[in-house]
Amino acid sequence: MSQLLKSSGAMGAATLASRVLGMVREMVYSAFMGDTWVAGAFMLAFTIPNLFRRLLGEGALTAAFIPVFKEKEKTAGDAEMWRAANAVLTGLMLATAAATLLVVAGISAALWLHRFEDEMRLMLELLRWMFPYLLFVCPAAVFIGMLNSRGHFFLPALGPVLLNVVMIASVLWLAPQFGMKLDTQIFALAVGVLVAGAAQAFYQLPALRREGFRFEWVSPRGNETVQRVARQLVPAALGVAAFQLNVVVTQGFAFAVDPQIVASFNYAVRLMELPQGVFGISLATYLLPTLAGLAAEKKFDDFCGTLRHGIGHLVFVNLLASILLVLLAEPIVRLLFERGRFGPDATGRAALALACLAPGLLAFSLVNVLSRAFYALGDVRTPMRISVFCLGANALLALLLVVPLRQGGLGVANTMSAVLNVALLAFALRKKIPQWEWDGLRRETGLLIPSALLAIAVAWTMSRAWEAALGHASLVLKLGSVFVPMLAATVVYFGAAWLLKHPAAGELAGFLQKARRNP
Repeated sequence: MSQLLKSSGAMGAATLASRVLGMVREMVYSAFMGDTWVAGAFMLAFTIPNLFRRLLGEGALTAAFIPVFKEKEKTAGDAEMWRAANAVLTGLMLATAAATLLVVAGISAALWLHRFEDEMRLMLELLRWMFPYLLFVCPAAVFIGMLNSRGHFFLPALGPVLLNVVMIASVLWLAPQFGMKLDTQIFALAVGVLVAGAAQAFYQLPALRREGFRFEWVSPRGNETVQRVARQLVPAALGVAAFQLNVVVTQGFAFAVDPQIVASFNYAVRLMELPQGVFGISLATYLLPTLAGLAAEKKFDDFCGTLRHGIGHLVFVNLLASILLVLLAEPIVRLLFERGRFGPDATGRAALALACLAPGLLAFSLVNVLSRAFYALGDVRTPMRISVFCLGANALLALLLVVPLRQGGLGVANTMSAVLNVALLAFALRKKIPQWEWDGLRRETGLLIPSALLAIAVAWTMSRAWEAALGHASLVLKLGSVFVPMLAATVVYFGAAWLLKHPAAGELAGFLQKARRNP
């Protein structure tokens, strides 16, 4: 069993726990606020600090910092490594404090000077409450990056569990304390976001202390590590945050058309993030420090082999997930969200968004992995340029499609721009690394085509047969309408891939056999 599969699998298990709990959070949210205009205002407001978290925190800064962190570890020793980390953390805290102060002051001035419509006013007020979330989650993301670089993947990946627990509690316990109307109770969720961010940051500190980390204020001014990271931060931010930027841009368009579109699309995004996070992001998180170490040692053949191995497993897993999300979109949304303020009409709207967004699942995951290959090589500009171009294409597509197709138009725009992003990154990587070749991956993917077609046939046939014969009137029938076709298609897909001797299927079969022999 490869170290790649073990490490990304451990992260996947932890991420699965947090993503499942995150899905419970979304179920609580959907029952509480449905896809109403209040829900749209909250979700757009929360999307904006989440974007800045990716720009200043977990995606961009760690992508720029981890290669330097690993280099310091190998060439200068632990003391200099921790000093470099403290300098970057100090600079990050100053930057996030300045950004928070400017945004909160700007929103306050806008609300005082201008009378906005109810939807926009509520969104801005919620944003003012939630933007200080940055002060906690950006350092937390760097803590996680440092732990990943030191070989710790499982415990840091459990951090979001705390975030989800707090946010669920804010609905069930805190919201009733904020009054009776939804547009006032929603501020309890904003308070929950802040508390959750603090919990996620402080959770990482004990493990870091065991590794030898002690925070001390190191002035970032003139610091060589900070300057080096800062030079790469802006292009890395735009490269890693391509998907998040797409979400903000498209949801901004949608909010102007109808805030309800934002809520429907957001539920679809959350459903797609479950398989994307369990393996795609887990794998990308493992690959960055691993590839950075190989690049620092000039082991480019091993670099290419590790990257190729990771992409092969990613395609194998997420191709099936994409198929199932498209074909079973409505039963999945109905099972998870249809209760409380989320009725059958809301189910149809969210299912449409999911069916249009899910074909891009594989592309979204590949963008994460391929971008990190460039960052590990010290090249942040190439993925930045590509992501900016694709962001423009996505914005244009969203503008054209959101009115006629509503939430479905947002899904189509995101999928098409993600596919374009992957194609351009793949072309650039071949030029960047002469040793890199796609032939082996093409052969592996070709082996999956019969498996995918069989899975499509099984899932589609069984889903239609279940609906016609049994329907979905009870919870048991709703469960069956999702899991019976899903399990049958999964067995057929994995079985066919194993018979066709797909490498990832064979490796997974070996792992299962070993687990059975050593329970």
